[in-house]
Amino acid sequence: MEAYKRWVRENKDYVHSLESLANGLTWLLPERFSESEIGPEAVTTILGIITAINEHIIDTTPNQNITGSVEPHSFPYPLCLSALKDLETLVEVVAQHYYGDDKKWNFLAITEATKVLVRLSLFRKSGYKMLLHGGETSNDVMDSDGSTSQHQMAVNPKGLHPWNLEGRALSALSQFGEKARTLSDPMWLRRVQHQQAIMEPAASRVVKPTLSTIVEKKGLRGALFLIGEVLFITRPLVYVLFIRKYGVRSWTPWFLSLAFDCVSNSVLSLVTTTVAGKNEKMIHLSAPENDEVKRRKLLFVLYLMRDPFFSKYTRRKLESTEKVLEPIPVIGFLTAKIVELTIGAQTRYTYMSGS
Repeated sequence: MEAYKRWVRENKDYVHSLESLANGLTWLLPERFSESEIGPEAVTTILGIITAINEHIIDTTPNQNITGSVEPHSFPYPLCLSALKDLETLVEVVAQHYYGDDKKWNFLAITEATKVLVRLSLFRKSGYKMLLHGGETSNDVMDSDGSTSQHQMAVNPKGLHPWNLEGRALSALSQFGEKARTLSDPMWLRRVQHQQAIMEPAASRVVKPTLSTIVEKKGLRGALFLIGEVLFITRPLVYVLFIRKYGVRSWTPWFLSLAFDCVSNSVLSLVTTTVAGKNEKMIHLSAPENDEVKRRKLLFVLYLMRDPFFSKYTRRKLESTEKVLEPIPVIGFLTAKIVELTIGAQTRYTYMSGS
């Protein structure tokens, strides 16, 4: 196993290329999206799990984390969530084949409930940070709220910008004064050793915020941020449960899921926006978290692909476009293939769930 890990880490670009090629070819497997597609979906699931394992091996390369990053989790949450996501499609296909269209939602509800529990656990373990790609990517960026780290405060106690001329001058004067005061003390060496013994283990520990500290520091915005993340995490489970109760052709699950996503994204936009004239502490997002916000907004496109909207509107548009482009050589063939794959993928909840 260690030899395989070493090979993956040394050839990660080659591994990524192979994985992309293999995953792309699975869409061309025979009987894909047919009534009996357990075999093709099993192949796709195995490739997906292998990809997740390889990504986990690459992400856990020793000494790749910079100083001050969040300590790694003892439980591989990203790997577990990626495996669950890949298994979910196979669970859906097998349940539909052996138990029918109605009872398959029971198995999907169990799978979504498992994912929600894992994500909520990861949300708590990470110090209530935003989940990236549903928890499949680790959010290890420190000080996403814009606060100054302990290391920065130790180097620059005045909180001034280190590249600022005034900041460098005042910092130098402050350090000179501290050195002069300690050197004049006959016990200076013992004090320095004692301080180092205290500071070194303290610096190595990462203090994760709790619910109370987030609400205390950020006030209403912190509480709203937590609510918005919980809504985003639990939305797929609520969606499946209402489909199980009302059916996939009902508008109730569709609108309820849309409401969850709208509220979640609106809350996130509210807590990260500065309001003029108000002295409220806003939530600062890191670059990966800003990318995650953009990804969540793109997920709204999936509502065009979910029933009953797809059956009433989107499918008609796709079929009319196919008829218009059908006489054109090559383009007509490619369009027909794309429409066929799109309609086939739409029949699978897991492809359009956005979970």
